[in-house]
Amino acid sequence: MAVLLHRWGVFAVRRCRTVLTVWLFVVAAIAVLGVTFAGSFDSQSDIPGSAAQSALEEMDHHFGASDRQSAEVVFEAPRGTSFEDPGNAAALRRTLSAAATVPGVTSVSDPVRSQTVTPDGTTAVARIEFSASADQDVAEGDLNALKDTAASSRAAGVDVFFGGDAYKESSPPVGPMEGVGVLVALAVLAITFGSMLSAGMPLLTALVSVAASMTGLMGLSSVLSVSDKAPTLAIMLGLAVGIDYALFIVSRHRAELVQGRSVRDAAVRATATAGSAVTFAGMTVIIALAGLTVAGVPVLTSMGLSAAAAVAVAVVMSLGLLPALLALAGERLRPKPGSRAATRMRDAADPAGKPSMGARWVGAVVRRPWRAVITVTLALAALALPATQLQLALSDDGSEPTSTAVRQTYDKIADAFGPGTNGPLVVLVTDAPTGTLKTTGQQVAQNLAGAKGIARVSPVDYSSDGAAARIQVTPGTGPRDPQTSELVAALQERVSPLAAHSGSSIAVTGQTAVSIEVSDKLSGALLPFALVVVGLSLLLLMAAFRSLAIPIKATFGFLLSVGVSFGTIVAVCQWGWLAGTLGVPSTGPIASFVPIIVMAVLFGLAMDYEVFLVSAMREEYVRTRRPYASVIGGTRHAGRVVTAAALIMVAVFASFLFSHDPAIMPIALALAVGVLVDAFAVRLTLVPAVLSLLGHSAWKLPRFLDRWLPDLDVEGRHLEDKEDGRIDSPGTEPVPMTYLHAPK
Repeated sequence: MAVLLHRWGVFAVRRCRTVLTVWLFVVAAIAVLGVTFAGSFDSQSDIPGSAAQSALEEMDHHFGASDRQSAEVVFEAPRGTSFEDPGNAAALRRTLSAAATVPGVTSVSDPVRSQTVTPDGTTAVARIEFSASADQDVAEGDLNALKDTAASSRAAGVDVFFGGDAYKESSPPVGPMEGVGVLVALAVLAITFGSMLSAGMPLLTALVSVAASMTGLMGLSSVLSVSDKAPTLAIMLGLAVGIDYALFIVSRHRAELVQGRSVRDAAVRATATAGSAVTFAGMTVIIALAGLTVAGVPVLTSMGLSAAAAVAVAVVMSLGLLPALLALAGERLRPKPGSRAATRMRDAADPAGKPSMGARWVGAVVRRPWRAVITVTLALAALALPATQLQLALSDDGSEPTSTAVRQTYDKIADAFGPGTNGPLVVLVTDAPTGTLKTTGQQVAQNLAGAKGIARVSPVDYSSDGAAARIQVTPGTGPRDPQTSELVAALQERVSPLAAHSGSSIAVTGQTAVSIEVSDKLSGALLPFALVVVGLSLLLLMAAFRSLAIPIKATFGFLLSVGVSFGTIVAVCQWGWLAGTLGVPSTGPIASFVPIIVMAVLFGLAMDYEVFLVSAMREEYVRTRRPYASVIGGTRHAGRVVTAAALIMVAVFASFLFSHDPAIMPIALALAVGVLVDAFAVRLTLVPAVLSLLGHSAWKLPRFLDRWLPDLDVEGRHLEDKEDGRIDSPGTEPVPMTYLHAPK
């Protein structure tokens, strides 16, 4: 890997202007094509071919289904009155009559005829349908005009609330708070490098890669189904890893410059060595994200592949564009002699130099390793305890912020008609023997009437073609309540004997049942995916470090980090701890796809820090054969850049915590906490302590595994067997290869 990247680095720095021109042309072409052929993102979260989804499609075939945008209007009569009062009833009728004349409105339901008035007559709900299709936004002017029709009702003292899908706010995947995260990242880079030019380079390449990946996604959405949650996740990961990967390469380039190499030599060496590690780290993230496809859930597949593509673009941009930019920047990136940056780099390369804060911390850890191992393990295990209470469900309007019209309408309907009204179930009867459909439908309705957990059972509704019957069931609990999920399973078990006896097909369906089915599928995929991730981490790290102990230790630390991440989102997003302080708009079950995505992303990022830090320690061990000194020496070389990378990622992820999408917020929180814990508690504390305890055995691999596993050469060792890589200064002495730190 390092040899191939070395060859590319030589070409890129020699033809830097050509490479830059080609890259600009490619990115511009992607942007133009993506914007020109942009499609719309998909908000569906079903599983094609699943039992509930198939029954829902069958029901739509027999009864018909609207594919148009709709809104719900809730009317509340003044206190002490009802809509049986002539004045209130007249005000309601005037509003509905005016609503029917609003441009874009195709139908307005009558609450009395549709039986959407509470028994006491104090609350009524009307459904408004628009001409806009379900995947389009209703014109803002039409929505405002519809709201204006409530003036006559409000004048009569009636409260009116507008909600439903049509009033869901569509916002861009990034906003001002994400910009704050970028500024924090720039500040960390500036402090790390001591140079605004050096700090701006990783940020520039990351932003260019995000622009390319996002416009590409926009274009692909016209031919492929791309989840509407995919862009935010792709931007979040693409920005974080894009900055970090470029940071490692620029850091290595400047370290080579401090040692006196020419600009071109330094850029080539940085591309070959740090670039190898970036490639390995990026591949782990991409493989983990692409592995989300095994769950068989389209929305998860879309999110995983979109994020993997964004990470791939960030890796390619760091390796392809950055060497040319380093060559073009020339001597301006070389730290000035005597500057703070130059002094820090020389100290990192000199064992007698002043140790960094990270090296001093690790020195204290390895002096009492058992204390560090026990303290960190117990502390992280305690923080992970809330994860045992994790509850999963797909997000709905009840997950929206309480300040939105959609959430307010949702809550009003739940208060007036019961929480199950927002998530009704349907029992569908089809394929009944000739002449038995009505009898079977009545039997099903009678059977459901006595079921526990049901608030209401509607009369049997028969399709116009006489081939299907449906009974709407209103649960006593809300759509995201675990008891509703139990009710779906109980109803299916309850109607199965009737299906067998009557010879009919009887299924529990409806959008709530489909969501529960998707949630169960995702929950069931979590453990198998975890086993795959753990097994993959063991193999990759064994191949990278030629060690058996290091992969086991790294995997144990990764599981602790994941546990703390899950525990945090349970405590904050499910239990409500610090929810107001962190801006979490609503609490309740966690979106079902959150844990598996967090696990996939954290796996890749944890392997990043493991590679960047432990490779430096391994190289010190190979040079000195002193286990204790190699741990401290490796930290001297890589600790500062790993710390900066972790802080940047935490800043980027934390900025997305204030995202408009309540399904993305738990992911951002989990990743921010996970990276913070993994980088500082695991990689900079637990890992050095364990390595110092293991001594020489930490760097051993059984012979049969050593022969079987491929040599990934993430440190660029094979370059030592070739020329030392200079393209400008062939007369100087070879300098030993190192990883992410200055040559010695």
